[in-house]
Amino acid sequence: MRLKVSHATRYRFDHPVSYGLQQLRKTPRASDAQTVLAWTTSVTGGKKELSFDDHHGNRVELISFERDVSEVVVASEGEVELRDTNGVVGRHAGPAPLWLYARATRRTQAGAGVKALVQAVEGDGALARMHHLMGTVLDAVRYEVGASDPGWGAEAALGAGRGVCQDHAHVFIACAREMGVPARYVSGYLMLDGRIQQEAMHAWAEAHVEGLGWVGFDVANGICPDDRYVRVATGLDYADAAPVIGTRIGGQGEALDIQIQVSQQ
Repeated sequence: MRLKVSHATRYRFDHPVSYGLQQLRKTPRASDAQTVLAWTTSVTGGKKELSFDDHHGNRVELISFERDVSEVVVASEGEVELRDTNGVVGRHAGPAPLWLYARATRRTQAGAGVKALVQAVEGDGALARMHHLMGTVLDAVRYEVGASDPGWGAEAALGAGRGVCQDHAHVFIACAREMGVPARYVSGYLMLDGRIQQEAMHAWAEAHVEGLGWVGFDVANGICPDDRYVRVATGLDYADAAPVIGTRIGGQGEALDIQIQVSQQ
């Protein structure tokens, strides 16, 4: 399947920005399941300084804001060819060692909630347990738009009993690591049924299963990713795979507008 993606982020400021610097992780990378046919990112009100691949293998673009700018637009678009591999991404590759993905972070720290959830997971073999874990997490954390806080970790989402795809990924990852299975966070795009316009990127998790390598699990939808999913960035948690992180001086009174379109070609 061939998908076209358009992702525009517009910042408006009541007071001009005197300095701004951002890291973008919005460029899909090629894999056995996806081929990037075309991809471009443009910046209005700023400029690209440099690009590099981080230790997770993500393409990172560093952009700066023009001085005294009051509006900045970052627009990415392209086409990706995808094939359904039943969620199997394949062997681990890249400079980051596999054991790194077994390490807990602040957002994936296992507390009482995670440990209790792990006790309920059943299955014969690692793959079966990961599938059962996916359903167990969804039962424990109800999907609810706007119910989450960006700073939540796995335990906070479990305590609230509700959240969004980011929370599902963090809870799954925390549980998998508590079970001794390396896991990582994935950000990307998902083509939705009957709707092109979207409000945000999607998030899911991947677990490293012996004999298969990395396998994706989308808790929010209860499935392994298929050819409707575009993988963009991975990391230990959201902080490593966030589409935009940065800092600025000035720019009080920010208004943010995000427009995402994902369609089949």
